[in-house]
Amino acid sequence: MILPQPWVGPLYQRLAALQAPLRIGLIGAGAMGRGLLYQCCTTPGFKCVAVADITVDKAIACARAMQLPYHIVSTAGEMQDAIGRGELAVCEDGRLVAETAGAGILIEASSAIGDAGSNSVAALETGKHVVMMNAEADLIFGPHLMKLARDRHLAYTSCDGDQHGVIVRIIEEVQLWGLDLVMAGNIKGFLDRDSNPTKIVPEADARRLDYRMATAYTDGTKLCIEMALVANALGLRTCVPGMYGPRAGHVREALQLFDFEALWAGRRPFVDYILGADPGGGVFVVGHCETPYQREMLAYYKMGTGPFYLFYRPYHLCHVEAMRCVAEAALDGRSLLQPACGFRTNVYAYAKRDLRAGETLDGIGGYCCYGLIENCEKGRAHAGLPICLAHDLVLETDVARNTPILLEHVTRPQDRIDFVLHAAAQAAVQ
Repeated sequence: MILPQPWVGPLYQRLAALQAPLRIGLIGAGAMGRGLLYQCCTTPGFKCVAVADITVDKAIACARAMQLPYHIVSTAGEMQDAIGRGELAVCEDGRLVAETAGAGILIEASSAIGDAGSNSVAALETGKHVVMMNAEADLIFGPHLMKLARDRHLAYTSCDGDQHGVIVRIIEEVQLWGLDLVMAGNIKGFLDRDSNPTKIVPEADARRLDYRMATAYTDGTKLCIEMALVANALGLRTCVPGMYGPRAGHVREALQLFDFEALWAGRRPFVDYILGADPGGGVFVVGHCETPYQREMLAYYKMGTGPFYLFYRPYHLCHVEAMRCVAEAALDGRSLLQPACGFRTNVYAYAKRDLRAGETLDGIGGYCCYGLIENCEKGRAHAGLPICLAHDLVLETDVARNTPILLEHVTRPQDRIDFVLHAAAQAAVQ
């Protein structure tokens, strides 16, 4: 007796039927990189051929955890030879992965910013699709990278699985259902603007997180970066710097916590979040419908009386969900999320404590500053210092706690790669 084959979806079928796998180069072998390598091993149609991390032992540990044969390389030739033998090429230098002819897709999952931008440029210039699991580099360089990709008929996209990617998936559905977008929402579990890499140690250790990464989560910088990515992709705005973020017990309370009649008066959708609400790890979208028939049916389906409706997803699964958008980019040239509307918003640095002239800023997840999302006016330069550029910069003046750090407050190294690429990103949207 021949048993019927289990059903699988069309994208799975396409991947399983590929004559040759989609060949992935991965930069970053931390918690996220390790998960992405696992997904490459378990999802049909994918093969990770190279992994880079500045701490090469992390890349080696990933290879061993997945029981993959690997070879440590330090030149392009060695990398090509290792890939040719079917081994995972492991190295410190992300540029080797970005430029290798052995991969057709780069997933950037490092915690670097300037190097991530530079490596993404190299990948695009050598004909690779680029998928960003590095939200900071995605935000600050995105318009430039998107333009490079379009000029070369390649895909450039934020990755699925992180909050911004999951939010956009919900928005696509809500719009297909005929509702107008009102708000793209995130759920933040805990917020402490004063968090720093020392204060966060117990929580970070419990969650096995890097201290600076955990700090960026806790002080709200990462949240603002994610929502700025959504805003820049869809042409949204923030109602106030940093968003409102009211405290809630459950996401369903969002319909009562925001005055949508006032905030959406000009029918300009916006980004915001709620704090401390269940379900932890979820995201949500608020839509609007005026049609009597559809409102009657939505009430019948237990969605409320409207005209504002809440749609939420109780989870986002990061690397677990990532491969769908990687497949869509490689097979169809589709970008799930990219800064199609330019810099509608950016995330700017604010002082965590009273800062003194002569101090050196230590960037995202440090002791000196946190980031708040703010709107940008087209054609007008913003005075603030983007948080994604706020590392290794010397202050020229004192800055009071919880006030903006402006570009004029720091000595700017115009030839530093992150400043150069950010200038290119600004030029790409003018």
